[in-house]
Amino acid sequence: MTSKLALRARKAILPDVPAIHALIAGYAREGLVLPRTIGELCENVRDFTVVEKHGEIIGCGALHLYGQHLGEVRSIAVARQAQGHGAGRKLVAALMSESRDHKVAQVCLFTRSPQYFRRLGFVEVPHASLPDKIFKDCRNCPMFNNCDETAMVYAGASAHDAEVDSRDIEAILRPARIPS
Repeated sequence: MTSKLALRARKAILPDVPAIHALIAGYAREGLVLPRTIGELCENVRDFTVVEKHGEIIGCGALHLYGQHLGEVRSIAVARQAQGHGAGRKLVAALMSESRDHKVAQVCLFTRSPQYFRRLGFVEVPHASLPDKIFKDCRNCPMFNNCDETAMVYAGASAHDAEVDSRDIEAILRPARIPS
């Protein structure tokens, strides 16, 4: 059993790229995350955070910044043997902390595991509410017209309310201020 106390999140560095690539490639083969080449990972390593247990990388994820208005959590992968022990939660918490450091107003993600991210404070939104993401990635995706991913934005504690109505979604999509 993985002790949550033994888990450490830190920013990725270039020597971490092979481990990040291996984690992502396993899930990409199953169609659960988008594949990333070694070259892409090297170019974007500064976006990545890793979770280690006793020096071994057991999870990775990235925060892509579109600007102060929007960031995206992407490429989340946790080794199967480490799942269920807090590595994913620690990883997302580190990425959300980084988004606050950058004063990002809203954080989104696209996922095939919406139930997991709901527990972490994300709520479903229409894909069209995230035009930056659509323009950068989705329009070139072969699944563009038949997307099987759920678009979500971070709503914090309000995501845990029993019901979120359309007024709540509008407030989440158009935050009044940049969080501190």
